[in-house]
Amino acid sequence: MVFSSIPFLYYFLPAVLLCYFIAPKFLKNAVLLIFSLIFYAWGEPRFIWFMLISIIQGYALGLLIEKYRKKPKLKALLTALSCIISIGLLVYCKYADFFIENFNAITGLSVPLLKVVLPIGISFYTFQILSYTVDVSRGSVPAQKNPISLGAYVAMFPQLIAGPIVRYSDIAEQLNGRTHTLEKTAAGARRFVIGLAKKVLIANQLGELIEMFKATGSRSVLYMWLYALAYAIHIYFDFSGYSDMAIGLGKIFGFDFPENFNYPFISKSATEFWRRWHMTLGSWFRDYVYIPMGGNRVSKPRWLFNILTVWMLTGFWHGAAWTFICWGLLFAVLLMAEKLWYLKRLEKLKILPHIYKILFVTVSFVLFDSASLAQAGANIGAMFGFGGLPLVSSEAVYNLRSYAVILIIGMIGSTPLVKTLCEKVSAKPVGEKVLSVAEPVVLVLLLAVCTGYLVDGSFNPFLYFRF
Repeated sequence: MVFSSIPFLYYFLPAVLLCYFIAPKFLKNAVLLIFSLIFYAWGEPRFIWFMLISIIQGYALGLLIEKYRKKPKLKALLTALSCIISIGLLVYCKYADFFIENFNAITGLSVPLLKVVLPIGISFYTFQILSYTVDVSRGSVPAQKNPISLGAYVAMFPQLIAGPIVRYSDIAEQLNGRTHTLEKTAAGARRFVIGLAKKVLIANQLGELIEMFKATGSRSVLYMWLYALAYAIHIYFDFSGYSDMAIGLGKIFGFDFPENFNYPFISKSATEFWRRWHMTLGSWFRDYVYIPMGGNRVSKPRWLFNILTVWMLTGFWHGAAWTFICWGLLFAVLLMAEKLWYLKRLEKLKILPHIYKILFVTVSFVLFDSASLAQAGANIGAMFGFGGLPLVSSEAVYNLRSYAVILIIGMIGSTPLVKTLCEKVSAKPVGEKVLSVAEPVVLVLLLAVCTGYLVDGSFNPFLYFRF
């Protein structure tokens, strides 16, 4: 089940809201847990066992880690055991066949693949369990005594499928007691509808253009760049739209989830881009991998090794393929080059840094979307005229004209321009009154239009399901 679907919007969500708000305070987490498990099991019930194992081991070992906190060796052993179970499940489900394929390629053997179907969202809830047990081990949070509350945290459907990655410390107090206000609920509903519109009206439309590009045999340099630009905007609105919907739903249920995007395309460098893109993933790797490895408080060679390791893992987290690993390493090289040589110079310039950043980010997403390194090399080479393609094709011109409005809306929507204009208008008394009347009307219209698209269309993919 996905948020941008009729069953979720008009059957599941009303049912969970009704049960949640009529339930007494002490049962609200139980209601969330039950409906979250239903949500997760909707498509493939057997995957629920992986999640239940994660919850049970996290709960039991979290209590033991806290109990033996004053015995460092035993505490470290229990923490390591919890991490091994969590990472082991993730490796088995997501990476086993990747390792077997590469082992076969190196040795010439034919070890059969396991062909395990990837459980949806396992990368996200695994990181949440890992952060919980590590934080309990560090003493930064107490172990959760109530298994229902911990289960609700891990399985909570708003952020289960694609984040943001919510650490236990972010919402520990809210799990034990939270307030619900009309203002917060309204803010959550507004955020959800905006995210739904980003997903359905922009991401899905550009997704159709991308699928047409992949299916065509009439490519050109222009068409390659059109595809690359469309994919970069598509993945941003697809993922940030889902994050907006998750954050909005969280507010409706009384939770404050961390922000996941902060207009990354306005960045001047790769360093700034990754401070604004998928922020919860970046901060997770910083706090649980980079800093424990020594961060930048080590020798320069070790510091560079730390960066390479973190970004290789960041790429590998996205998928079990060399394209993802190389995508992560590409950003590692860019980040190291910026930090060592030219970041301060970039920050002083105005136009050139934006061109530099857009160029590399766009090219990087071509690598990200490629099925193989060979295909990535061919596509990127073709973008710069090395593929023997014509500069322009009639199909490229036709699709450029057909999708120009969506592309322009996407480019404007990926900047804070609309937000800034609304803030300026609302700063004036007349403008505030106009917005207070116009906003609910616009949101209702957006919901109606999105519903129409969902009823009429069948193209509704979600990229981060595979991660």
